[in-house]
Amino acid sequence: MTSRFVRLAAQDAAVREGLEQVRGELDVPTGFPPAVEMDALTVAERGPDRSDRRDMRDVPFVTVDPEGSMDLDQAVHLARTPHGYVVHYAIADVAAFAKPGGPIDREARQRGLTLYAPDEKVPLHPPVLSEGAASLLPDRDRPAAVWTLRLDGSGEVTDADVVRAVVRSRAQLTYEQVQHELDSGDARDDTQARLLREVGELRQSRERDRGGVDLPVPEQVVSEEDGEWRLSFRAPLPVERWNAQISLMTGMAAADIMLAAGIGILRTMPPPGEADLARVRRTALALGLPWPRGASYADLIRSADPEQPAHLAFLSLATTLLRGAGYTPFDGSHPELTTHSAVAAPYAHVTAPLRRLVDRFGTEVALAACAGTDVPDWVREALPDLPERMSASGRRARELERESINLIEAVLLADRVGERFPAAVVDREPRDRGFSIVIRDPGVRARATGELSVGTEALVELLTADPERRTVLFTSCDT
Repeated sequence: MTSRFVRLAAQDAAVREGLEQVRGELDVPTGFPPAVEMDALTVAERGPDRSDRRDMRDVPFVTVDPEGSMDLDQAVHLARTPHGYVVHYAIADVAAFAKPGGPIDREARQRGLTLYAPDEKVPLHPPVLSEGAASLLPDRDRPAAVWTLRLDGSGEVTDADVVRAVVRSRAQLTYEQVQHELDSGDARDDTQARLLREVGELRQSRERDRGGVDLPVPEQVVSEEDGEWRLSFRAPLPVERWNAQISLMTGMAAADIMLAAGIGILRTMPPPGEADLARVRRTALALGLPWPRGASYADLIRSADPEQPAHLAFLSLATTLLRGAGYTPFDGSHPELTTHSAVAAPYAHVTAPLRRLVDRFGTEVALAACAGTDVPDWVREALPDLPERMSASGRRARELERESINLIEAVLLADRVGERFPAAVVDREPRDRGFSIVIRDPGVRARATGELSVGTEALVELLTADPERRTVLFTSCDT
């Protein structure tokens, strides 16, 4: 017991020291400048102006988020109507607190995104706002941009608008709570849980009809409890996907409003090229995955089972078809590319302004368009710079995640060199003739060398695990 405690303590110290080093290498911000903290405290205590807001505190909104979340961007209320459904979707109104050109606004433009590391997060806005005055916490009056989306019986949006309002969430729910309520059969016919599933499944059907893509790849998860670090893979709960459909639906409505108004900023992604599609088709056939005539790659992705090595290898390759996403601002004529190929429709980011800079500006465009007023000058002037700001912050977020996980993989495996692990071989790395593998326990993605075959199970031996270089390497071995 003592030796295990010593080992875990050493691993914990190595992980925390290494994560600090990663943040330093990537120039990740630490804290907020005093002027930003002071401005945030002042506006949080003063509160927003309510004179031009619709009072929607009678709508019984709820939030549905991961357990422990405090930066609550969205609250939802769903109801049936004689013709389908109405969805009210409240989005935190960051513009009520961030004065254009003020300290909060300037700092947010520098950061771009909330950054997530395994031991802490680096918020886009000071916590007094993002986890306090601007967050849609329950039983508190909050400023919000409230979307009203009317759907027909098939789940297709027939009308959408957005207004500034005051809202009051009734409950802070977790994904696990809602999923348990549904799985246990305790949910009544008119509960938000049942309606979320109902509308979410209809929207998934509309996504299939459009040819939208939803990659069912398990997420690599880092967890820590009492200094013990773990790596695992986790598939999203069904309720998470239904909840995501509400956000997607709102983003699609926002994009349509922007295009009609002739100004905005879209989230776009070009369709995959014919050569890339042909390569993926050849690989699918080589892996033994049937690709029925007339079926799209989105259909095949939807049917893949990530628990099977061949399917997981196909999904790994399919991610190469989903490249080139970016932000496309326009003011006047429409841009050449207006759609996001994975969404299979025009799409905009407007539902996460506490954690993503661009959403605040997209929301302001939609609010002005729906009110029939001019888009504020501070929004119009910012649009051209937003793509580069978001691109830079996105790169830093991806590097922080990748290097953090690389570090933890190396630390947890450092004393297991020579051990053998069952692995799924998911890709080939042509530059160095290596392979990408996935190990389920612990949940590791790594490089391997030797005689391996993509799409198969293999037994691999750990050659090296170097926490200083944040590298792990396996090799194939005989059974």
